[in-house]
Amino acid sequence: MTTRRTATPGFFEIVGSAIAAAAAANNGRSPRNRDLRVLGIDPAQYHSIRRF
Repeated sequence: MTTRRTATPGFFEIVGSAIAAAAAANNGRSPRNRDLRVLGIDPAQYHSIRRF
């Protein structure tokens, strides 16, 4: 049996990236660029956001 690979992320990949990004933000770290891209967020714009 072959595995079909698509460019569109699957449900579990999106949920995994959301959990990873939320955990990173919760712990005061920056999420990985790959996770941001999977979620449809431009990493450059995300990193340009400043905190108060």
